[in-house]
Amino acid sequence: MRVISINVNGIRSAAKKGFFAWLQNQSADIVCMQETKAQQHQLTETIFNPEGYHVYFCDAQKKGYSGVGIYSKLKPTAVKYGLGWPIADDEGRYLQLDFGKLSVVSLYLPSGTSGDERQTIKYDFLAKYAEILRHQAHDGQSYILCGDWNIAHTKQDIKNWQANQKCSGFLPEERAWLDQVFGPIGFVDAFRHKYPDKVIYTWWSHRARAWENNVGWRIDYQVISQDLADKIQHGSVYRDEKFSDHAPLIMDYNI
Repeated sequence: MRVISINVNGIRSAAKKGFFAWLQNQSADIVCMQETKAQQHQLTETIFNPEGYHVYFCDAQKKGYSGVGIYSKLKPTAVKYGLGWPIADDEGRYLQLDFGKLSVVSLYLPSGTSGDERQTIKYDFLAKYAEILRHQAHDGQSYILCGDWNIAHTKQDIKNWQANQKCSGFLPEERAWLDQVFGPIGFVDAFRHKYPDKVIYTWWSHRARAWENNVGWRIDYQVISQDLADKIQHGSVYRDEKFSDHAPLIMDYNI
C-alpha cells in the first residue's frame, strides 16, 4: 500500500504546477491532502477527480481557506468528517476513512505563526487531540495519520533550529507534545522509525531562497499505530518538482 501525504497549499494552484500529472505515475493507493483551499463544488473538473479513485473532501466554511481531502483506490467502509469542536470542524482539519480495521486520516493542525491568539488556539487543539489519540491508541483500529502537523519534532527536523527556538512550530511546548504522541500515547513517526538518522525536510519558507538552499522544516508526517511499524517498506520526500511550499511525503507499507 502506497500512501502519499502533501499540503498542497491550494489544490487548484497545485494542479497548475503539475501535481496531478505527477500523481498519475505514482501508483498511490491513498493520497491525503491538506490546505486544499477550495469547496468541493468548485472541484468538479475531471483533473480533481482522478480516474480510479474515490474522492472525499472536508472543506472549511471559510472560502479559500484550510480544508483536507483524500483520494482512495479502495472504497472505505466508513467516512468521518471532523473531530467534534469548531476549529477542527469549521476549518476542515480532519477527515478519516475506515477500511475495516485500518483507518487513514488527513489532518491539518493549526498554525500559530500569525500571533498569540492562533497559538492559543493551536495549544487548545493539541490538548483536545491528545485525548482522541489516547483513545485511538487502544480502540482496536490501526491508524495512518497523514498530515501537516505544523511542528518540527527535534533539532534533526529543522535546518536552523537555534534561530527558531522561540518560533511557532518549534516551541518547547509543541515539541514536548510530540514527545507524548511518540512516547506514552504510543504512536510512531513512520519516516523517522524507518530512517532514524536521515535529515530531510517537507516544508520551506518562501523567504531567502529556502527551497533552493534546502533550508527547511520536517512538519509533515505519517503517524502510525505501533502494530504497523514493522510494515513500513520505504519512505521518501519528492523534490524534483515544486507543487507547493510543501513536498509530498511518500510511504510504502506491506499492508
